[in-house]
Amino acid sequence: MGAVNARHVLVLPDRDAAQEVADEVSDRFGLAEEPQLVRDALAGEDDAEDAQWLVVVEDPQGRLDPAELDAVAVEYEGWLEAP
Repeated sequence: MGAVNARHVLVLPDRDAAQEVADEVSDRFGLAEEPQLVRDALAGEDDAEDAQWLVVVEDPQGRLDPAELDAVAVEYEGWLEAP
């Protein structure tokens, strides 16, 4: 039995991109639970403009394809955080 990665984290450059990715991922994969948006201030940065946004996607059954999630994030100048 393999380990199930129950959470995927997509990193986006701003809140608008994060919201669009959350909506697209939710629609495309028919998620039961809406992805969570989290503001992530970069270490050592005081300026709010330098914050990244995280889209946290719960995947308890491990059914989402990380490559597809990464492709969606890349469309919005983001990426899928490696587990």
